[in-house]
Amino acid sequence: MKVDVLLGLQWGDEGKGKVVDVLTPNYDVVARFQGGPNAGHTLEFEGQKYVLRSIPSGIFQGDKVNIIGNGVVIDPALFKAEAEALAASGHDLKKRLHISKKAHLILPTHRFLDAAYEAAKGDAKVGTTGKGIGPTYTDKISRNGVRVGDILHDFDIKYAKAKARHEQILKSLNFAYDLAVAEKEWLEGIEYLKQFELVDSEHEINRLLDDEKSILAEGAQGTMLDIDFGSYPFVTSSNTVCAGACTGLGVAPHRIGEVYGIFKAYCTRVGSGPFPTELENETGEKLCELGHEFGAVTGRKRRCGWVDLVALKYAIMINGVTQLIMMKSDVLDTFDTISACVAYEVNGEEVDYFPYDITEGVKPIYTELPGWKCDMTKMTSEDEFPEEFNNYLAFLEEVTGVPIKIVSVGPDREQTIIRYME
Repeated sequence: MKVDVLLGLQWGDEGKGKVVDVLTPNYDVVARFQGGPNAGHTLEFEGQKYVLRSIPSGIFQGDKVNIIGNGVVIDPALFKAEAEALAASGHDLKKRLHISKKAHLILPTHRFLDAAYEAAKGDAKVGTTGKGIGPTYTDKISRNGVRVGDILHDFDIKYAKAKARHEQILKSLNFAYDLAVAEKEWLEGIEYLKQFELVDSEHEINRLLDDEKSILAEGAQGTMLDIDFGSYPFVTSSNTVCAGACTGLGVAPHRIGEVYGIFKAYCTRVGSGPFPTELENETGEKLCELGHEFGAVTGRKRRCGWVDLVALKYAIMINGVTQLIMMKSDVLDTFDTISACVAYEVNGEEVDYFPYDITEGVKPIYTELPGWKCDMTKMTSEDEFPEEFNNYLAFLEEVTGVPIKIVSVGPDREQTIIRYME
């Protein structure tokens, strides 16, 4: 058995949560491998809407094992709130959610450091969610982190040492903060975490594979936010690409199977950073309104633009994508024409590859295709697709060289059409 990987190919917010929920009936295990509570996955079904932050999206399938891997960072206070909300809706997690002992903890002071660092950058700020993700990964890499497993071994000493170090930094930055309430909620979250099964997830994952169990690895954010290959420095602090599943779960590269790449029929970005196809006009506003483009966790308005096939091809290459999944096709239902960026003009030269830097001097070159001008939200089969939409799919497949296996025509899990049925 191999681990199949599902990840975003743009700047995040592609709709990964819904797709994981659709695919989980085919898997025994769903595992998160990176990111933290800055990544909100929204799922809608049976008239209910759920937002997951740290918990794998397979949690709604009652017979599945869900694993938070070592590559994830966890805020115990936010985790407790998320898990208790799910429990109140009838989804008890304690028997089917396993948490890696090697996952790092987001401390209350990490959130203050996040705010302090952003404030110090002024106009050059990255636009973080303020959840303490970056400082937590910084401590991990600098070998100063506190891990989930430390809850069971000299925790008070390790926490006090990390806290003192952070407070010294905050003092040097002249950043004012009130730790009392945040720390109280965080320590309550620590006690709550103890009620879950804390595991050596790398052993568990490989044992499950040896036992012929099928595993789906769920990524957060998107490829263009990867710390190495994204639009640096306006990126997240973890490896959001397929290779991150290996390091974030303890899986050898040869045990990776299918790689599902998710993208929107258009493109969005939240926060600061370059965005070549951004539409700062009525069309961009229309995409935002029709797509309900507001962050699941932060509520922040997303910047919108046409699909960027230069960046998409780059993401496909980096991840080794074997199947594409296109989300929010219905958002484009009313447009007369659909544009797709097929190349960049960089300092007067046309290029069709993703360059080192897209911050300045990058102008998108578009191809226009006719819109389909019909309501796709009620469609249940690709046989119902209008010719113009089929032409759009064929164009995207020709440019990317990868089949579009699944098309989403609405937010509900039922509004998901699987193509190339065998």
